[in-house]
Amino acid sequence: MSIFDLTIAAAAKKLAAKDLSAVELTTAYNKAVAALNPRLNAYITATPDLALEQAKAADARIAAGTATALTGIPIAMKDLFCTAGVRTTAASRILEPFIPPYESTVSAKLRDAGAVVLGKANLDEFAMGSSNITSAYGPVENPWKRNGSDAKLVPGGSSGGSAAAVAARIALAATGTDTGGSIRQPAAFTGLAGIKPTYGRCSRYGIVAFASSLDQAGPMARNVEDCAILLNAMAGFDDKDSTSAPREVPNFTAALSRGVKGLKIGIPAEYRLEGTNPDILALWDKGIAWLREQGAEIIDISLPHTKYGLPVYYIVAPAEASSNLARYDGVRFGLRVEGEDLIDMYERTRAAGFGSEVKRRIMIGTYVLSHGYYDAYYLKAQKVRNLILKDFTDAFTKVDAILTPTAPSAAFGLGEKMDDPVTMYLNDVFTVPASLAGVPAMSVPAGLSADGLPLGLQVIGKHFDEETVFAVSAAIENAAGFSALPEVRAK
Repeated sequence: MSIFDLTIAAAAKKLAAKDLSAVELTTAYNKAVAALNPRLNAYITATPDLALEQAKAADARIAAGTATALTGIPIAMKDLFCTAGVRTTAASRILEPFIPPYESTVSAKLRDAGAVVLGKANLDEFAMGSSNITSAYGPVENPWKRNGSDAKLVPGGSSGGSAAAVAARIALAATGTDTGGSIRQPAAFTGLAGIKPTYGRCSRYGIVAFASSLDQAGPMARNVEDCAILLNAMAGFDDKDSTSAPREVPNFTAALSRGVKGLKIGIPAEYRLEGTNPDILALWDKGIAWLREQGAEIIDISLPHTKYGLPVYYIVAPAEASSNLARYDGVRFGLRVEGEDLIDMYERTRAAGFGSEVKRRIMIGTYVLSHGYYDAYYLKAQKVRNLILKDFTDAFTKVDAILTPTAPSAAFGLGEKMDDPVTMYLNDVFTVPASLAGVPAMSVPAGLSADGLPLGLQVIGKHFDEETVFAVSAAIENAAGFSALPEVRAK
């Protein structure tokens, strides 16, 4: 077995047994990043020297007997998490140059657990996108290929750099953020497991904001167990974040062996959409059969307001973005383009610093918040959002979890949907409703499309019941036996 085939759990065992040192593991990953990142563009900033320093500290901790399950594990950090002393860009030119003097809570928790950070992973600019083609630092390439084709594919977004890095074996795991599907959709596109926890489960402090009522940090990894190990470290109350929930963090790894016998699994009729890839619908039926065979009861449910999920999301999220991104004006930090006066400086800075997708969303958001349109658009969208939440609340009085596809298609080609933003937004059709409701949801790799690309199934749970999400996800993972690997990877 190659060193790159080790999961977090397997690597932790080898580190604890002294069969492998954190320095050896990190050195191998640093070399893999140097070899493959010029092609994949998964990292904006690689930090090999810092990673080696952290690996040496991890080995000392292991020797002292104070290691955790993440000590010495090399990970990628999405470049939306502020990291003290390390450049943070949010994949935007407007944050050049920005070296934070403080650390995000999630990255601090992972650092304190002994994780080794290989670098800052690429993303769609300010996390706005479903393809990782809107980054100011260039698109990320998916390490997977269609059968018989060398065409470049997108890794999904916005956490595409994180997904590509883990899939290509140039990170053992990664952090992501999910606003409308930005962990789950790239996980599905790259054959990974990824979970968006309940809104408030992980602190948002130190994460560059996109849409504050939706953004949530979460892990991406090669399997469900590794996601549970990461979330154990990432989750927890933080008094620096007013939206952080004062809830105890359960042991998520303990839930993996629960099984699904006796659980009621909801199948929403509204998710059988026209235009969905038939391979995905067939895989969904397979997933239903797998859970039934393991003792779960399958129940048909209705989430009637699902069809309004995308229009509501693309009013609420841009509205919050237009407010959050108003702080980037060239005055206090980041890019500054001098002008004839203050207003001209603002305009020149923002014109030069923001990409076209970010500008589009700021303009949509400013419009729906403007006088005369606030009630017609934003207020109405918030009312429908409450109805979407009520759909889930009602459904969870009858079922323990919900099973759906993660995305309506497999990974598509770089440039295939760039000219049509509405078609691009449809990639989030299955993931957005859970984000609007704030419930936990996980994508699990469960099969391949007809042209050999990974497909994911999504498990949605009740608020703060990630344990059931992990239990159902582990049952699907065991039944699926997904073992396919991308063509482009460290070996």
